[in-house]
Amino acid sequence: MALTLDQLITECRAALRADPGPVGREQVRRLIATACADAAFVQAHLGPDNRSPRKILHEDAELGFCIIAHVYEAEKASRPHDHGPTWAIYGQACGTTEMTDWRIVSPPTGGRLGQVEAVRTYTLEPGDAHLYKEGEVHSPGRLEANRLIRVEGVNMNGVPRRWFDPR
Repeated sequence: MALTLDQLITECRAALRADPGPVGREQVRRLIATACADAAFVQAHLGPDNRSPRKILHEDAELGFCIIAHVYEAEKASRPHDHGPTWAIYGQACGTTEMTDWRIVSPPTGGRLGQVEAVRTYTLEPGDAHLYKEGEVHSPGRLEANRLIRVEGVNMNGVPRRWFDPR
């Protein structure tokens, strides 16, 4: 039986209510991996009718987390960044993402970008999901059309985050 958005929301809420820390977030990561591997779920929320680079599927009024569908129709890369005061989960639904984790060499100061060094690079394939803790610097690169589900601990629209240049 296909996973529904309502089921995903209910299970994410239960996991984060039981433990808003690492254990609950890991449960949410596994749920997102399951959703990304579910062809019917992907078709319903990331199918051809969705062409939005950022479509909020759910913003939880009680716990604050957001489930977001991202559709990229062409190559897209992001500068190394963190998610400010919150955590994020990237779940790959279609295509692949080359993700790089970074170590901070110098933090951003005085309006200037910080500097980072690459620690590891890996590929997120359909059905993969990765959790980034608060302050962890990463950068996604997509070489082709791509669809993913991301969960943010809070809606990051308008929330400051740190940006970096590779060293």
